[in-house]
Amino acid sequence: MSRTFLYCRVSTSNQFTENQIQEVKTAGFDVQASRVVEETISGSIAANERPGFQKLLERMESGDVLIVTKLDRLGRNAMDVRQTVEHLAGTGIRVHCLALGGVDLTSPAGKMTMQVLGAVAEFERDLLIERTQSGLKRARAEGKKLGRPEATDTTAAVQRFKAQNMSQSEVAGELKIGIATVKRHWNRA
Repeated sequence: MSRTFLYCRVSTSNQFTENQIQEVKTAGFDVQASRVVEETISGSIAANERPGFQKLLERMESGDVLIVTKLDRLGRNAMDVRQTVEHLAGTGIRVHCLALGGVDLTSPAGKMTMQVLGAVAEFERDLLIERTQSGLKRARAEGKKLGRPEATDTTAAVQRFKAQNMSQSEVAGELKIGIATVKRHWNRA
């Protein structure tokens, strides 16, 4: 017999999961309170790195159903969501997303939906790269200097101590910077 679990996530401590729980009840799902996993963690963290989601995975078995209200509750981007859904499907867990009409993302229709969402995400990523490259090209054409500003003060300080025959370790200690930073500025003129 399959069990139904609910994964609710919010990003900050001043947000609450009650709306997600109510949305699932309104959709007609009866999820036992012990099978509701609520988590406050940034969406930028991959699902498999979230402590609450990891505990959820440990409790779920083949044949169980996982409900999320929206795809962004499940992953940080379309690629992460797809990997998470594929992992769950591989272990026999069905995933339902209410925002997509309650479709089972592991069913043929759900897989098609995930493919379309993945294609849209890839298209958006390609557009972002294209816009970024255009912006960089324009900035170069305008003569703007790109990248981090030169750390001329650090270079001058390292060179001054080098001229005093201090070792790189001594310079790092004196300037309270890492040895790697000293090494980067050591042979600059």
